[in-house]
Amino acid sequence: MRVLSVENISFGYPNSPLIYKDFSLHVKVGEVVAILGASGSGKSTLFELITQNLTPKSGKIEALRISQIFQDPYTSFHPTYTILNQIEDVASLDGYESICEALDLDKALLNQKPHQLSGGQLQRCSILRALLMKPDLILADEPTSALDNITGLHVMQLLMQFLDRVGILLITHDKHLASWCSDRVIELK
Repeated sequence: MRVLSVENISFGYPNSPLIYKDFSLHVKVGEVVAILGASGSGKSTLFELITQNLTPKSGKIEALRISQIFQDPYTSFHPTYTILNQIEDVASLDGYESICEALDLDKALLNQKPHQLSGGQLQRCSILRALLMKPDLILADEPTSALDNITGLHVMQLLMQFLDRVGILLITHDKHLASWCSDRVIELK
């Protein structure tokens, strides 16, 4: 099942050259597509277009239910509320115990505030939140950037356990990670 269709989009910021010209991309359930590129190549802009925070000049984007894993887990959670409160604001907690177990995440951590967790714990909370939103498509922006290499690999392996129900569009600077976990790699220039 296709969860994302980007058809011949063109986009550029005012007074700047086009970042995208007739760009197309498709993602299906069970598929990981990695987007590589230098800073300023349009990786984050693509996510903004997919989530409709930006509008393409031409072309069409259709996406099923989306959730996001942000690059910096500390800025993706409000500092004064517990993780559990923030997850409950956007998702049902149905099945959270089994996802916590799959993510090797102690459920007790959910009663903590973001600053009380390590970067790795908080990133796994971000993944938990994204999965509990029951998405068809996960937009993962550098989901391992706050993690050491071993934890990052473990987190990607865990995230990939859910490919039976989602497709993943992954932004990464890590070519080795992209080639290891992705069905396709698209390099933006």
